[in-house]
Amino acid sequence: MNVDEKIAQISDGLDMISGDNSIPRNIRRGADDVKRMLRNKIDPIDLRVSSATSRLDELANDPNIPLHGRTLIWNIMSRLEELA
Repeated sequence: MNVDEKIAQISDGLDMISGDNSIPRNIRRGADDVKRMLRNKIDPIDLRVSSATSRLDELANDPNIPLHGRTLIWNIMSRLEELA
């Protein structure tokens, strides 16, 4: 599986967060931001992955995120580690 396919899978997970109305709006917006970061082909993949991981870590530590949202973010972060 190449990098673009993995990014597409990660984007699907981020879409799940963005579309879940039980997750606070700021976290859904953050998921959209991360998706844009990953799809930005101008930056090298390692920079995109580290930026996305950092942002997802901030979102996972938000006190208002429900447990299932935090679990989704952790799963996405583990997939991102495969790209680094």
